[in-house]
Amino acid sequence: MRNMKKALSALLLVAALASTALAAPKTVRLVLLRHGESVWNLEKRFTGWSDIKLTRKGVKQAFDAGKAMKEAGLSFDVVHSSVLDRAIATAWLAVSAMDERWLPLEKYWRLNERCYGDLEGKTRKEVEDAVGKDQVKIWRRSFATPPPALSYEDPRSPINDPKYFALDARMIPQAESLKDVIIRIGPYWSDVLRPALYKGENVLVVGHSTGLRALSSWIEPELTEEQLMALEIPNATPVVYVLEFDGPNRKVISREVMKVKDYPLPPPPPDAKKPEAKPADKPAEKAPEAPAPAEAKK
Repeated sequence: MRNMKKALSALLLVAALASTALAAPKTVRLVLLRHGESVWNLEKRFTGWSDIKLTRKGVKQAFDAGKAMKEAGLSFDVVHSSVLDRAIATAWLAVSAMDERWLPLEKYWRLNERCYGDLEGKTRKEVEDAVGKDQVKIWRRSFATPPPALSYEDPRSPINDPKYFALDARMIPQAESLKDVIIRIGPYWSDVLRPALYKGENVLVVGHSTGLRALSSWIEPELTEEQLMALEIPNATPVVYVLEFDGPNRKVISREVMKVKDYPLPPPPPDAKKPEAKPADKPAEKAPEAPAPAEAKK
């Protein structure tokens, strides 16, 4: 009996120590990365949920962001991105530059950029000429005023995009303000990202300017509306959070905007063989000239 009690006491001690270890504060890194320059960024068009590709500059920016994160010693357990091409491409380019192509990439529509409604595809100058700079500024930078909504019949409406056919149509926006995006991104934070961080996972989130600004409001709930509206997240510039989770409590230890330099592209693999040059064609040999016919005899 005495030996049994000793064994039971030892088990209880191990359980208590394990419980203490599980309850110990966890420090994790969360990196927010806006996609590289897109074609419509270059043309100063409102993009929103329109699926636009990266420019050549945007491709290089994404590569450079990955190299900067590798040099800083960052590593991740998982990568999250929106379902838009420019974010997915940026995620792949960044992890390729980090030599971590094996990382799982999970895509979430809630990480999409804000829906710009009837402004989508239009240049800023076109809209300013039509309604004035002040109104455009309100639509771009106010907290709760969305631009004019798209109609469901409009071919630009995301409701017509097959990526969202499985979603309840009532969840697909036709225009959004920053406040709307904060609400939309809330379930991603509470159901996906926060639990992953709480488990001790380091996460890279690749998204868009307004979407990442909205996500920042969940990471740092003390940010005011004015601070959120003024928050700038440049293209392909990692924002590194160090977070501490202690039970239900969360603490931001630090927030750093990384500096990204222009890295040289890697050389081709050493065993890559250049195609052999074809020998120059030799000029065709001329056939011998036929002898001149003899003069007819007179």
